[in-house]
Formats: sequence, C-alpha cells, structure tokens
Amino acid sequence: MSIQPVAEQIIAIAHRVAAKQLVTGTDGNISARMPGGTILTTPTSMHKGFVSVDDLVEVSIDGRQVRGTRQPSTEIKMHLFIYQQRPDVQAVVHCHPVYATGFAAAGIPMTNNVFPEVIIGIGEIPLAPYATPSTEEVVESLRPFITGHDAILLANHGAVSCGVDLWDACFKMEKLEQTAHMLFVAELLGGARQLSADQTVRLKRLATTVYNKK
Repeated sequence: MSIQPVAEQIIAIAHRVAAKQLVTGTDGNISARMPGGTILTTPTSMHKGFVSVDDLVEVSIDGRQVRGTRQPSTEIKMHLFIYQQRPDVQAVVHCHPVYATGFAAAGIPMTNNVFPEVIIGIGEIPLAPYATPSTEEVVESLRPFITGHDAILLANHGAVSCGVDLWDACFKMEKLEQTAHMLFVAELLGGARQLSADQTVRLKRLATTVYNKK
C-alpha cells in the first residue's frame, strides 16, 4: 500500500508547524495511523521545516520499525500509547508552542471555560504532570487524560494534540496555542471572564447536536 498521500500530509504539516514557530530546532513530532494499522512518523533529530517524504519512518503499533532508513521520533512511545488508547484517533501532533508551553511550565492547565470555539472544538485542555521526555513516564503521565481529551499540556515540555485526521490534529494544536496566547493577553488586562455554567452546558450541547462532536 502506498504511503504517499499520508506522507505528503505529514510533510505539509511538519513544514507548517515550523513556519508558524510551533517548534524550533529539532523539536516536535508528527504521526499518522496508516490503513493497515502501522504508524507513519517523522524521524528523530530533524528540523520539521526540512523533513521530506524519504525521511519518514513507519513502525508497527508495538514500535517495531518496518520501513525507513532513519530512526523514528524519540517520542514514539507517546504516539503509540495514544493510538492504542484511542481507536478513533488517526493522527498525533506534538509541539513546543511558546504560550502553551509557558502555561505548561507555570503549571497552569487551560480548563476554564472562556472561549466558545474552544469549548466546542477541543474542550478542556488539562495539564499532564512532568515526565522525562521519550520515556515510559510520558505514557503514565498521559494515562489519566487521554481517553477524554484531544489536547493536553505536558508540564515543562510542550503540548500534544490528536484528531480524526492529520489536519484535525494540526488545527487543534494551532487553536491550543492561540488559546494560550489569548488567555495570556486577558491576564494582562485583568483576567479572563469565565462563561457561566449554563452558557457552558449550552455550548457543549451545540458541540454534539450541531457540530457533530462526540
């Protein structure tokens, strides 16, 4: 089975997150679930703005490399865990966006109900406790959150998002960063005003009845 269509999307998103400065240096990683159940991922130690289709690596759901000459992302354990826990997830994006990572470093989750589009499109954005990158600790830090959230802050590390396809996961990462930026600005202006419980319930109802969110 050709990997080309999925591979080209991964490259487009890798270049996009680099251009938007959601990653710098060799930070971040992107992956997608292939129709046969394997995972296609960006390699380790490459700037996302320079990565090409030939650099991508394919691994089995248990992490065995099946295609590619480079090594898979060092965060592949995190990606595989998300796919294993979420059959609905087809793509995962991990970045180090400035404002969102600032919240993560300050130990502040983005769980207050402030912006309607965030409540509808992403939901609450919790904060996973600090875990040493690329280790099983990251898996355990995500375990309490991954089944109920599509975007999670990683304490002192960055953020991860997942979606029904690559662009869905990418756009959630972009919205996560914009949300952190807006909350930061609101704090400078005296603090964001949360929506009421009734307003929040109505928005969550709209998410399922109008926007077809599960």
